[in-house]
Amino acid sequence: MTQTTPYLDQEQTSTPMLRPAIQVLERANTLLDVLARHNQPMSLKSLAEQTGLHISTAHRILNDLVLARMIDRPTSGHYQLGMRLLELGNLVKARLNVRDVALPIMKTLHQQTRQTINLSMRQNDEIIYIERAFSERSGMQVVRAIGGRAPLHLTSVGKLFLAQDDKTALLSYATRTQLKGQTKNSITTLEKLHKELDWVRLHHVARDREELELGVSCMAAGIYDDNHQLVAGLSISAPAERVQEVWVKLLQDAAFKISHAMGYSTKTSHAHMTD
Repeated sequence: MTQTTPYLDQEQTSTPMLRPAIQVLERANTLLDVLARHNQPMSLKSLAEQTGLHISTAHRILNDLVLARMIDRPTSGHYQLGMRLLELGNLVKARLNVRDVALPIMKTLHQQTRQTINLSMRQNDEIIYIERAFSERSGMQVVRAIGGRAPLHLTSVGKLFLAQDDKTALLSYATRTQLKGQTKNSITTLEKLHKELDWVRLHHVARDREELELGVSCMAAGIYDDNHQLVAGLSISAPAERVQEVWVKLLQDAAFKISHAMGYSTKTSHAHMTD
């Protein structure tokens, strides 16, 4: 996952619009688009007419969308957008908001450390990198690809999220992933993972000590929202021999600034997030 040159995101603006490879997805999207244009529940007949679908086809797809909670059926034969779309939309909103808030602070932290700064979120059993700050003029850096993923137990940000889990959830994670390692330093037993997460909870910072990739170390601090929920992690990635302990305080201060901008209560002691 390490790159010595900037990761170039795929340019999609010049790519022609493509139709879904699976026809039923295209038809489902068409139904959702029509419902989105109406504030009131729509009848099956109206939906079929406005989408150009046969009424039996529309009925079958709508039933599947109801089961998925993408669509609600308030009364027999009538449909409206479902709450699941609101839930998903809120997740996207939170992710986009934290990126917007974090980026200026990430750039400042990069200027202070001259190392790559990553913003990551949890997605199931992995973290996903959603933003970064780095400079081509800063010499050797560890540059993570936006959209890249890594196992929770092998990354500093991942450990922040695992530290939020109870023993049952942690055991379930270990069972699903088998705690597979990637280097000789990887944590591959539940006993060692429990010990590591106890350290994370005590210090409010997490480390990756060449556990994902030899020669690369990371440190991470959590970003919290107005409900005091961990929503993302801010991390510094660097060649292992270049890591400096003075970065910890800078990292924690930056994470706190982002959290405060996200609505994290000022009544909560700064010391709770920094050690």
